[in-house]
Amino acid sequence: MRSVTRTLGLSSAAMGLTALTALAGSGAAGAAPAGGESLYAPSVLVLSVTDGEDAVSGTVLRAVTLVCAPRPGGTHPDPATACAELRVHAPDLDALAEPRPDAACTREWSPVTVTAEGVWQGRRMTYSYTYANPCALWNSTGTAFAI
Repeated sequence: MRSVTRTLGLSSAAMGLTALTALAGSGAAGAAPAGGESLYAPSVLVLSVTDGEDAVSGTVLRAVTLVCAPRPGGTHPDPATACAELRVHAPDLDALAEPRPDAACTREWSPVTVTAEGVWQGRRMTYSYTYANPCALWNSTGTAFAI
């Protein structure tokens, strides 16, 4: 009886892992092979823009999901470009926050904070950057936070 219980427990765990893998794949239920093991390291992030100096006390203005493995997807408006940028710059995304050379913004202080939280290539990732104002965000070099 003990081996039957253990087998049922392992089967339930495998089915749960398969279901989670299918959900993370953004509709790609066939992306994970039978048995619940994945062929790729997960890369799923929640990207957000928050009004204020920090994401904890500010008001979230926009948030999207970005799935990069096994293929780009999620609710991000341009997942393929955002995933390509992350492959080059993750886990330090400060290069994506740099202003474009032709950017012209006022110096008003009306901060907005962007965050990226989730799993990148199988490792936990948390990133946050505060812009002086929305213009600085709109004129940054990266498209990952152009949500």
